[in-house]
Amino acid sequence: MAYRKRVGMLGAVALAAAGLGLSASAVWATEGYVQNGDGARQKALAGAGVADSTDATSISLNPAGLVNAPDNELDTSMSFFAPYRYVEGAAGAGVVPDGRVDSKDNLFFIPNMAWSKKVNLPFADVVGFSVYGGGGNETKFPAVTPAGSYCQNSNPSGVFCTGTAGGSLQQMLISLAVAKTIAPGVSVGIAPILARQTLEIKGMGAFAYDSNHNAASIDTAHVSDQGTDVVWGGGARAGIEAQVAPHVRLGIAASTRIWSQKFDNYRGLLAGQGEADIPPILQAGVAVDVSRDLTLMADYRRIWFSTVSAIGNPATNQALLGSDNGPGFGYADVNALQLGAEYRAAPGLTLRGGYAYNNNPISSPNVMFDIIGPATVQQHLTAGAEMKVMKGMDFEIAGMYAPWNKVSGTELSSTHGVTVGLEEFEVTAGIKYQLGQ
Repeated sequence: MAYRKRVGMLGAVALAAAGLGLSASAVWATEGYVQNGDGARQKALAGAGVADSTDATSISLNPAGLVNAPDNELDTSMSFFAPYRYVEGAAGAGVVPDGRVDSKDNLFFIPNMAWSKKVNLPFADVVGFSVYGGGGNETKFPAVTPAGSYCQNSNPSGVFCTGTAGGSLQQMLISLAVAKTIAPGVSVGIAPILARQTLEIKGMGAFAYDSNHNAASIDTAHVSDQGTDVVWGGGARAGIEAQVAPHVRLGIAASTRIWSQKFDNYRGLLAGQGEADIPPILQAGVAVDVSRDLTLMADYRRIWFSTVSAIGNPATNQALLGSDNGPGFGYADVNALQLGAEYRAAPGLTLRGGYAYNNNPISSPNVMFDIIGPATVQQHLTAGAEMKVMKGMDFEIAGMYAPWNKVSGTELSSTHGVTVGLEEFEVTAGIKYQLGQ
């Protein structure tokens, strides 16, 4: 079977994984492609804490928790993220090269900022503002062809016989927030969200047609190499936190689907004519003060990837790329368990640790789609600390390790074996300022 026919209409969607963010600014520490925490505290707790917010970063987790943040606090942090992702083809002729190919560029920087201020308004006790990441991807597979590849004699060669293949999606979420105590020990909050996403896809031009030069897309001119596309969208996050016993708190927060403009430059690739919506997310949890110095947290999180056709449509859909029922990534909805512990070891020193586990949204039938965005990790091991530097200033640090996890399957319309894998490391450093002190 000729190369284009083999990968043709369906194989092009592989790079859409990068476009829709089967991770983020290079596969962030993720559950599916959504970050499991924002800011140094959340990252040190493996994303837990929906019932135990204590700082301004609660805007992105549970806005109701803003009532617990110090007055006039500014949180800033920078994450240094290192994902290692690869694709490996089994021995024998296939589109995917025989042997392992690693993506280049393995270090990325993710900033985070949040601010909160206590006020005395009829509708709010606290207001806040935050800028943080949502999800995305950035990969670059080089134009190399190990022995045995189907495109061994083609020029250029590469993972898809199209030279260097890669894509970049970045999501930035901008949010205002208000929170209010509505009863003793009970607070509510809401945070409207403005989302900015950018997408660039390269090296996918060969997938616009099949081997007979029949169109494999609804728009063959907008499959690949169309520069950087910028879209905007909006939604909201809201939550409640309640103390149900002297040392027990419950919290629940959810974000709506973030409705977005479509990636018009890549409407011939992404299902739904370039659909770029961000799926809804729910998180619920409990926090227990085991002692004066120790708090334990347990959260459940669900991400509805299946509600967005470009993400949830099965890879086996027999339709043109870009159509409403076109091939997607077959992502299953993600369920995650997040556990965190915070120990106030001494005045001015807090220690943190966490563990998170989520089901893998990627299944074997869809593995070829996820070559360029292999969001396969399922476990996150985290630790961190907060230390007072001086009056009005604290330093925070967090570390994360997500062990190797891989998924194996076969190429579309072929029995040639394909495996994708991912391992992640991250270090986050941050400063908390008490403004006016």
